[in-house]
Amino acid sequence: MAWIVLVISGLLETAWAIALDRSAGFSRPVPSAVFAVTLVLSMAGLGYALREIPVGTGYAVWVGIGTVGTALVGMLALNEPANLPRIACLLLVIAGIVGLKIFH
Repeated sequence: MAWIVLVISGLLETAWAIALDRSAGFSRPVPSAVFAVTLVLSMAGLGYALREIPVGTGYAVWVGIGTVGTALVGMLALNEPANLPRIACLLLVIAGIVGLKIFH
C-alpha cells in the first residue's frame, strides 16, 4: 500500500509543479488553489509512505516520479523541447526509480 501511495504522491508532485507554473506567481486563483491542494496531498502521501519505506528510497522515488512527470507534461503539452538527449536522461531517471524499487 505504501508504494501505491508513494506513486500517487509522485504524480501529485507533477500536478503541483505544473499548477505552480500556471499560477503566474500566484496571481491566478484557480491554478494557485490547485497548487495548494495538490501540494498538501502530495506531501501527506509522501509522509504516509515513509512510515514503511526508508526515507532515502521514498524521497528519491517521489522526486523522480515528479521530475519525469513534469518533464513529460512540459514536452507533450507545453511545447518544451523533446529531443533525444532529454528523453534519454528521463529514461535514466526511470531506470533509477525502478532500481530503487527492485533493490528496496
